[in-house]
Amino acid sequence: MMQGKAAPELKLPMRVVEDYNLVPAFELVPAKGPRTPFVFNAPHSGDVYTRDFIASTRLDRQTIRRSEDTFVDGLFARVGELGAPLLKANFPRAYVDLNRAANELDPDMFSGQLDMPVALESPRVAGGLGVIARVVGDRQEIYEKRLPPAEAARRLEQLYRPYHRTLTALIQETVDAFGTCVLVDCHSMPSGAVKAAGGGADGRCDIILGDRFGTSCASALAESCARHMRRHGLIPGLNRPYAGGFITEHYGRPPIVHALQIEINRALYMDEAHYRPNASFGQMQDTLTAVAAALIDDFSALCPGDRWPLAAE
Repeated sequence: MMQGKAAPELKLPMRVVEDYNLVPAFELVPAKGPRTPFVFNAPHSGDVYTRDFIASTRLDRQTIRRSEDTFVDGLFARVGELGAPLLKANFPRAYVDLNRAANELDPDMFSGQLDMPVALESPRVAGGLGVIARVVGDRQEIYEKRLPPAEAARRLEQLYRPYHRTLTALIQETVDAFGTCVLVDCHSMPSGAVKAAGGGADGRCDIILGDRFGTSCASALAESCARHMRRHGLIPGLNRPYAGGFITEHYGRPPIVHALQIEINRALYMDEAHYRPNASFGQMQDTLTAVAAALIDDFSALCPGDRWPLAAE
């Protein structure tokens, strides 16, 4: 049985537009100064919702945002100063999830037959978290009714494919320049999820690094990142419970492309209940910028077979 929308606890700073022709669906923040072989990606930090999408959901404006990696693009906003571009989505994960394959669709979400192949065996689809999600948070259903099949094709063509074309081109340009590319895929995790990672003696874990169990990047890269995080007082974990999603799996092809996922405990930098930065936001931004700078400095020693450095050319 469908339930009515709960009243939101407070008015949230959600950005609402008529459609994505009025605001960029995604943005590329360019590197400043000499380039490095690093590319940063924030595919889940989007907070721009369309009125039609809000009208189609059975959830209030607070609950629909539970899938967001809110403010993650802001945490990594200064990587451009280090010579690394940042690609970030403005549309929300609940609308289109860029960290999924294009065929990870649930046919039961649609009112007719989809005119495209679907990955019925995908555990992410089975869990309601395909490229067009069925649920957010603790399995809370998003939609009041089934979507028309054309909606899947429209979202993929207008948002998903242009984003991945841009990311693919950015990676290829970096490989052409340096012989290699390090893709850092930036995410956040609810504070309630971190106990499963067991990062410290008390179960605390600040950051989960995901390298698809050593297959998406050089192991020395993940080890270096963890070492620098510990130097800044953070407790990192590796691969559990987040080993990396579609982006790290699809793009990670070491030694040419190294893809490393970073999941940040949201309680470290934001008020999770009210979607606001907390008093530690600036400190966390400083820390992550310093870790990124140290990782970039380490990279030539970690991967001596690559053609880095070449950025001055």
